[in-house]
This record gives sequence, structure tokens and C-alpha cells, in this order.
Amino acid sequence: MYDRNKELEAVVENIRTDFEAKHAAREVGLASCRQALRHSANAIRAVHRDDFPAAEDLLRQASELLERAHAALADHPDIYFAGFVHDAQKEYAEGCTTLALIAGRPLPGPKELGVQNGAYLNGLGEAVGELRRHLLDALRSGDVTHCEVCLGNMDDIYSMLVTFDYPEAITSGLRRTADAVRGILERTRGDLTLSVRQRDLERKLDEFESRL
Repeated sequence: MYDRNKELEAVVENIRTDFEAKHAAREVGLASCRQALRHSANAIRAVHRDDFPAAEDLLRQASELLERAHAALADHPDIYFAGFVHDAQKEYAEGCTTLALIAGRPLPGPKELGVQNGAYLNGLGEAVGELRRHLLDALRSGDVTHCEVCLGNMDDIYSMLVTFDYPEAITSGLRRTADAVRGILERTRGDLTLSVRQRDLERKLDEFESRL
């Protein structure tokens, strides 16, 4: 006589085995991505302290953690594309591009970093916010020439981001990032222009007073 119960048990057991493997992979991937995100954020803080060796070391650790997550989730694309890997890759890309832009190094690409294109572009967009912070620090120290270089980099990034006219599902929400970058760029240009004009006015006043 046909045993339907045994058949059902076999089906359920196969599903349970698959879920156990998926859950274990998710735990490894999630933990690795959380650590990678934390290392990348700390690397960005190190860049702002001009501690580039520390930033490099933290980003190297983040890269290794992302590779671990990728290996753990290789057979589980539904988990891999759930969102947390993308977020960690985006933060890592932001850290790497922030380091390159502020340290004056060649800009790494997504293949070099081992991240998805959408994560890379969004990370590059968020690096504009870090450039603004760096620019304002340079502005307080009076290095206007360096500020103009930073503003030029910010403008170049924005001009590139807005050329990607594709659905949000492909670009991972790049339009929102580009909109945020535009706001940062406009505020920064205004801050720099105002500061330069104020410095010029102060210089002219000093020159005038010196002739009295």
C-alpha cells in the first residue's frame, strides 16, 4: 500500500535541510557584513584623521569579510540579494573611494573592489558627503585651492551619477543618492563662495587700512 506519510516526511525533510543550510549561510553572511560595515565606517573616520595606513588596514579587513560573506552565500542568491550584502558593499565602496579622493590616489572601480555596480555607484555618491566634510575642514584652515579641487571632484561625481537613467531596481536607488548629492554640492558651493568672498573682503580691508 502506498505510504503518503513517508513521502510527505521525505519532502519536508529535504526542505528542512535546505532551510538549515540557508539559515547557517545567512548567519555567517550577516555577521560578516555587519563587521565589514563597521570596519568601513571606522576607515572613513581614519581618513578624516589623515591616518591613511589605519584606513587601509580597516578596508582590507572589510574586504576579507565581504569575501567570506560571498563564499557563504554563493549557493543562496535569494539571501545574497536580500539587502544586507549590498549595504555592506556600499559602505566599503564609500570607504575606498573616500580614501582615494582625499589621499589623491587613483579611484578604484567596482571590479577591483569586488562589489556590485549599484553598490559602488551609491557608495561613490555617499563619498561626496565625506568630501564636503573634508572640504569644510580645509576651508577652516584657509586652504582654498584644495577646497576648489574637492568641489571639482564632487561636481564630477554628480555629473556622472545623473547619466545613469535606469530603473531603480537596476541602480539600487541611485536616483535618490544623486538627489542627495546635488543638495550637498549646492550647499558646499554656496559655503565656499561665501567664504572666499569674505576672505577677499577682509584682505581688501586690510590693504585699505595699511594705506591709512
